[in-house]
Amino acid sequence: MYRYDHKLKSNARELRKNMTEQEKKLWYTFLRDYKVRFQRQKPIEKYIVDFYCHKAKLAVELDGSQHFDDDGLRYDEKRTQALERLSIKVVRFTNREIDLEFRAVCETIDNEVNMRMTERR
Repeated sequence: MYRYDHKLKSNARELRKNMTEQEKKLWYTFLRDYKVRFQRQKPIEKYIVDFYCHKAKLAVELDGSQHFDDDGLRYDEKRTQALERLSIKVVRFTNREIDLEFRAVCETIDNEVNMRMTERR
């Protein structure tokens, strides 16, 4: 388990209640019943990741438009580096990819989980 800022717990709970349409689609259509457990809006250190699989040490992030300006890109890079220092791989998808290429997104996540689980044995 990772440490996290306990102040994030209520924020994570709110984010779970107010998921974006793309987060709902990925959660309810794929990750909720996936063969390996994923968690939604998981606090890790001082961040909250959209979806997290502890067994594979994999974070899945969905990026809306706020992630594509200079500040958003810098913040995401800093966040990814912090998670990678914990040996967590971060995979990112745009909301557009969820909307238009959902099957490919699910296949990518499945491939990443399988690869990470094999590496960890």
